[in-house]
Amino acid sequence: MQQTILNELSAMEDAKNVRVLLSIESGSRSWGFASEDSDYDVRYVYIRPMREYLRLEKTRDTIEWRLDDELDIVGWDITKFLQLMRSSNPTVYEWLGSPIVYREDPCFASVRSVAHSCFNPVACAHHYLGMARKHSFRHISSGRPTLKRYLYAMRATLACKWSIQRQSPIPIPFDKLREALLEPELMPLVNELLEAKSSSHEADSFGQIPELDAWLEENLTALERNVAGIKAPAKVAWSTLDDTFAELLDL
Repeated sequence: MQQTILNELSAMEDAKNVRVLLSIESGSRSWGFASEDSDYDVRYVYIRPMREYLRLEKTRDTIEWRLDDELDIVGWDITKFLQLMRSSNPTVYEWLGSPIVYREDPCFASVRSVAHSCFNPVACAHHYLGMARKHSFRHISSGRPTLKRYLYAMRATLACKWSIQRQSPIPIPFDKLREALLEPELMPLVNELLEAKSSSHEADSFGQIPELDAWLEENLTALERNVAGIKAPAKVAWSTLDDTFAELLDL
């Protein structure tokens, strides 16, 4: 599959006249709890020739290349990526932290070098708190929970807690999050859930898990209080990211 993905990226570059700077796996495969029927969520950052950025007509900043049951390949223009990074968009940091990297141009190091200074723990904490609420209250409390929803809710809850306590980008593999923050008494149960999900399908329903329901409710209540206690740093100057963009265009 990796070679298929690399071939698709090369075909996209030729068809769209762009250059891939970074390509990674996103979602459940990068988190470490894919199901039997999980697709490949390939995400990439690309740059166009300099002349394309001098046009008066606005060019789309997203390229959806292949979307089917097997592959989901979507990319962002470097301008969009840098703008969202300045706002500490959590998706940007998920991509930067992915443990599965398909391609990375050496020049992308200049982007990574300024990423940490753009990180805002408040923005990330609110994002993951919202995700945890959605999966907990909209999906799990609906009466037909799935393993996917439980694990997504747990990951988002731990990610919010990390953002508040560590105030740094979260580790993307779920194993690292739970080893750092999950109570030891819950480890056996979560191990069972992870094993069950690896041999199940995404939409398979699952019974309520009272122990996790209580854990989610208790933690979300606490996080809603704690998130108010952290402060956002000042945003990085636009000139810093302008310089990074200019360096990439000069290559």
